[in-house]
Amino acid sequence: SLTDSPVILKILQNWVPRVSHYFDKEHYTYVGHQIVIQESIEHFGAVVWPGALALSQYLESNQEQFNLKDKKVLEIGAGTGLVSIVACILGAYVTATDLPEVLENLSYNISRNTQNMNMHKPEVRKLVWGECLNEDFPVSSYHYDFILATDVVYHHGVLDPLLATMVYFCKPGTVLLWANKFRFSTDYEFLEKLCNIFNTTILAEFPESNVKLFKATVREN
Repeated sequence: SLTDSPVILKILQNWVPRVSHYFDKEHYTYVGHQIVIQESIEHFGAVVWPGALALSQYLESNQEQFNLKDKKVLEIGAGTGLVSIVACILGAYVTATDLPEVLENLSYNISRNTQNMNMHKPEVRKLVWGECLNEDFPVSSYHYDFILATDVVYHHGVLDPLLATMVYFCKPGTVLLWANKFRFSTDYEFLEKLCNIFNTTILAEFPESNVKLFKATVREN
């Protein structure tokens, strides 16, 4: 049920003032590491949205509750890769996925920010929501402890395939963490569908940014 009281939080200004002349790079600090993210103006997926900041901050602050060390983590709609990089720093085996046109920038950010660290090497893969899931990620070989998703719900036409993708990857024992800026009625409609399928609880709200963070798990009969 969503009657639980969420923690009310504020997205902290975790980014460092820019020293570079390039307008397309943002500098953040999470878990003691400076992370440099290159954004791309061309694609929605290549900008850091507030949900990514909210989830990165939450994972950093709640490592006892959500211990990612040596866990298998899948990020869907990874965008610039910020959340995947934070999960990687926290010790997870990360697979960051997004649409083909976003992968180049995503791969660049992830390799740049994780290459010299003593951690599991993250993987970047194409994932089009609702398409070829069984061929690309057969259930027999792929099981994830955590599915991470930030700002994947907005005004677009693939909300049903997105939900189907969440259902596909969420097996018993998997925890889905979804952070989203709520703007449209469609966002709330998606939340309602999610609640009908999964055990869903609200973990945190960031009222200044209109971001809500949910945890969802499979209903076990």
